Amino acid sequence: MRLYFAVGAVSAGVIAYEVLLTRLYAIAQWHHFAYMIISIAMLGFGASGTFIALARGWLLARFTAVWQVNAAAFGVLSLAGFAAAQRSPFNPLEMVWDFGQAAYLSQIYLYVMAPFFCAANCIGLAFVRHRDQIGMVYRFNLIGSGLGALGVIALLFLVTPGDGLRLVLALAFAAAALAGENARRAALLAVAGISLAVLIPGSWTKPVVSPYKGLSQALRLPGAEILAESSSPLGRLTVVGSPAVPFRHAPGLSLNSPLPPPEQLAVFIDAGGMSAITRFDGDMAKLAYLDFTTQAAAYHLLEEPEVLVLGAGGGGGVLLARYHGAAGIDAVEIDRQMVRLVRDVHGDFAGHIYSPGAANLHIAEGRAFVAAAAGRYDLIEVPIFESFAASAAGLGGLSETYVYTVEAFADYLEHLYPGGMVAVTRWLKLPPRDSLKLFATAIEALERGGIADPDRRLALIRGGQTTTLLVRNGPFTDPEIDRLRAFTRQRSFDVAYYPGIDAGQANRFNVLEAPYFHDGAKALLGPGRKAFIGRYKFDLRPGKDDRPYFFDFFKWRSLPELMALRRQGTAALIEWGYLILIATLAQAVVLGALLILAPLLVLAKGRQGAPNPGPAAVYFLSLGMAFLFVEIAFMNRLVLFLGHPLYAIAVVLAAFLVFAGLGAGSAAALAARLRGRGISPIDAAIAAIAVLAVVYLVALGPLLEWMMEMPGAYKVPVSLAIIAPLAFWMGMPFPLGLTRVADRAPALVPWAWGVNGCASVASAVLATIVAIDFGFTWVIALAVVFYGLAGLSARRGL
Repeated sequence: MRLYFAVGAVSAGVIAYEVLLTRLYAIAQWHHFAYMIISIAMLGFGASGTFIALARGWLLARFTAVWQVNAAAFGVLSLAGFAAAQRSPFNPLEMVWDFGQAAYLSQIYLYVMAPFFCAANCIGLAFVRHRDQIGMVYRFNLIGSGLGALGVIALLFLVTPGDGLRLVLALAFAAAALAGENARRAALLAVAGISLAVLIPGSWTKPVVSPYKGLSQALRLPGAEILAESSSPLGRLTVVGSPAVPFRHAPGLSLNSPLPPPEQLAVFIDAGGMSAITRFDGDMAKLAYLDFTTQAAAYHLLEEPEVLVLGAGGGGGVLLARYHGAAGIDAVEIDRQMVRLVRDVHGDFAGHIYSPGAANLHIAEGRAFVAAAAGRYDLIEVPIFESFAASAAGLGGLSETYVYTVEAFADYLEHLYPGGMVAVTRWLKLPPRDSLKLFATAIEALERGGIADPDRRLALIRGGQTTTLLVRNGPFTDPEIDRLRAFTRQRSFDVAYYPGIDAGQANRFNVLEAPYFHDGAKALLGPGRKAFIGRYKFDLRPGKDDRPYFFDFFKWRSLPELMALRRQGTAALIEWGYLILIATLAQAVVLGALLILAPLLVLAKGRQGAPNPGPAAVYFLSLGMAFLFVEIAFMNRLVLFLGHPLYAIAVVLAAFLVFAGLGAGSAAALAARLRGRGISPIDAAIAAIAVLAVVYLVALGPLLEWMMEMPGAYKVPVSLAIIAPLAFWMGMPFPLGLTRVADRAPALVPWAWGVNGCASVASAVLATIVAIDFGFTWVIALAVVFYGLAGLSARRGL
């Protein structure tokens, strides 16, 4: 029993380490590279399967000592490997032209893979040693992982990701102590773990931020200093002040503005995307600059509006609404620590704009707030969320967002008074991407709502840096169009589209070679919309809740041209997020195949009548793919229902792992009963999974929409109740299959464990690719296919 708890502790440490690394690399580099590095590092599980399969006899003869050494090594290397990787001269931005960076990236892989390898040795050896209790080992493995997922998310509210690594080290040594019977050795391991966790230098656990990220560059300014810092699972916020060279953050500010922004503090999210906290002393005249941004357009068409600001951030949208005399302001911000910085830490500087009476502040995900809201508004404002640099580099391509989908626009329109407007501001890009994709999304939302004349309800303006799309709940009137034209003319903005515009009015101030934005808008409103989207160099397909990757503009057809011109300044046009995803999948497949095929060839020579390992390979590969496919799809489905991505991740991960662990522990007893009735337990489990998955595929969306207005306190237990039956059955095929392998070919047990681990790496990447290109419905459908493939392989001689 002590070993089972030790397996649970190591499993909790592994998933905690994975989450912490993701956060640390998101801060130090960019989240794309965190995704790549962690995915490849997880191939340590495949390497572990190879190692145990080849050295099984020697390892089992020294089981306890080997187990404890590997657990302790996992703890030490979790810190040492990260510290070593931090000192690598790897620069992801140079990979476009310096292919030598690939060598540095491989070096980082090895550093980060080592602790995963050691942890996987612990779990794999437990399966081999206790092959008659595989279900129980797997139960503690999954339940430990589930508790680790919940624990690390809670931990990140209390400590920084770097300090979280210290706790992973201590947990690993605690697992090593649990695994042995020698009390003295256990005490020494526990003391060593605590001592190392406390004494490790801070430099080992602190992320070294890329010199090319916004925070690093801001700190080079004369007199710049960090004024405050706050960390949570949503990100690390860093407030920087520079009295010598003041920050001036006003996206899309016209050169005609009569005055510059007041003093500001810069707020960096994960050392990258920047927003600003503006000094406000109550004097509205000092906010006149805000009226010279494209975001202000809607206020010139509405009088004393009731306003909803989605993504309040540092408060710029609230100040804009107050400057224009809004009758009421609801401000929604997802990150509680951002609110604390603006309202509490820098409240005097910001003029207490988030205090009661100044605005009604809501801590929530914007789209979820709208979906559950009972009231209506004259204006729903969606400002820019990320920095221009991150947007221009295509660094959001893998990020899910439900704010810019067709269903989101439909929700916004339903929550507008007649004549009200949705205003969405985005960074201007050339060739146009964001603005035209938004335009196409709004058109589809209007058409879904039965609007026959969407062309009369849309307006698009552009400045030198930003575009703002206006969607009206009703046709624009002639007086409103006149006011819009006057607004843009006084600020030297261009109107790319309004009802009745001609091309000559669309390219007057910020002159382009051609009126690209106007031409695109007209094409999207015309009968050839589908053909235009098909031939455009970037992906303009409207985002959907089922495919919420608005920032993915990648098209394979455009890649050869962009790569050929990359040395001429087109690198920023390449959507790097998607390409890195593809590169990660390719590396995972190649390395995974090597880790799987190498031991297979060695073991095949001396099988002596053992069953063909081919079906086992297909079986465990299929299970590894399918399990994560279902998990990822459910995270997507529950984001809006639970109202926060963090809640969805925590609930889904914990529920699937814990309930699957309970299923795994029940597998042996259920199998005995089913065999007594002549039923294959693997067939029964896979059939149950397939039926439940198909039911959820059809009914889950409407069910969650029907329950959307349910009080938040009930949504978590409801979500757990929804997940539990499917997760319980999903926990059975792996221990049932591994038990069958253990009975027929014990030498293949660690190899099968490694196969499953490698498949899990590839499945996370492949599921994201499928979701980006086809949607999460296809992710669930493919999971059912993979489970069916596992069932077929079991019948063919597992």
